[in-house]
Amino acid sequence: MVFPTILHYFLHFVFPLGIAWVFYRTTWKKTYLILLATMLVDVDHLFASPIFDPDRCSIGFHYLHTSYAIVGYVALLLFKNPYRIIGIGLLFHILTDYIDCQLM
Repeated sequence: MVFPTILHYFLHFVFPLGIAWVFYRTTWKKTYLILLATMLVDVDHLFASPIFDPDRCSIGFHYLHTSYAIVGYVALLLFKNPYRIIGIGLLFHILTDYIDCQLM
């Protein structure tokens, strides 16, 4: 299906731009780059076999997509920027992956 793929990439690339623009207007470019950098959390996919499986939900499967990791991402919200922005990006990434899982 095309819609889930479009939604996935919209939520990973376009929506974070909106977050940066609305909530961090004076530093939106830097904030957007930080939010994009949080997609590096997907490095844990490299430890899976196969690396990509379109029928696999990443939440709870990959190391950096577990509930323990998510607690750490929430904890980042308690700190000042840039840690808070990193936490927002990681949690939004998890939310995007969760939406993917629901659409499977």
